[in-house]
Amino acid sequence: MRPDYPHLAQRLFNVPLAITPDKLEIVMAALAERFGLTRLMRTDGELILLDGSYDPGEPAQEPPYEVIEGVALVPVHGTLVAKLGTLHPYSGMTGYDGIRANLAMALADDAVRAIVLDVDSPGGEVAGCFDLADAIHAARGTKPLHAILTENAYSAAYALASACDSVTVPRTGGTGSIGVIVAHVDFSKALTAAGITVTLITYGARKADASDVQPLSDEARARIQADVDTVGELFVATVARNRALTPAKVRDTEGLTYLGAAGVKAGLADAVMAPDAAFLALLDTLSP
Repeated sequence: MRPDYPHLAQRLFNVPLAITPDKLEIVMAALAERFGLTRLMRTDGELILLDGSYDPGEPAQEPPYEVIEGVALVPVHGTLVAKLGTLHPYSGMTGYDGIRANLAMALADDAVRAIVLDVDSPGGEVAGCFDLADAIHAARGTKPLHAILTENAYSAAYALASACDSVTVPRTGGTGSIGVIVAHVDFSKALTAAGITVTLITYGARKADASDVQPLSDEARARIQADVDTVGELFVATVARNRALTPAKVRDTEGLTYLGAAGVKAGLADAVMAPDAAFLALLDTLSP
């Protein structure tokens, strides 16, 4: 099946994203040729597209998550999207829908004594992120719930990790990037150069504010900035609640990322541990 590039564009451009800027650039670079932006982007990244041909097969008879010594491992890998339609990461993406379903099943699974979010992600879509973070936070106290970073938990991925009882990060892993970003793309000059004129006919004076076929006006930019600020403050409040930090301390990170121990010092993680060591330490706490 032919990849749905317009759909991908709608999920990338002119919408708030909780993702690191370098990852956003890589994703856009991988799709640049399809969007006619080849000359504007670096091409140092790669994205495997989900083309709709994936066949999930018959429903699994076993839990979709791995269980080791009574601990369910729920993967949070790659770019995070609202609806992927699978319980497993696929094509470098994980869906909030899959994480939520895995979490609900693991909480209800009598064979599961504790739950680990296995996190290595640069973040992703805002849509669905904070509702899932709230659900993870609300599950605290039901079963031990830990975020073990196999490398990074940035932006939206950190929002999810912060909702767990604890966060461990390896020495070379990262936390943070607490912020929101919007990439507005203006195709108007490219269209003019190609001899194409687009006429927008709208009902509502601000209906086409963020259109990608015209330059972004100051008023439209201000409206987008207001939306980004609103989501950004939601992000700050969520992390402050999850990590028992003041909103001012979270806000003062200004979207910075923290390597290993620096994240612990900033209050974003609890310990610097290799993933296997963190898992063994969790098992020790579960021993009779």
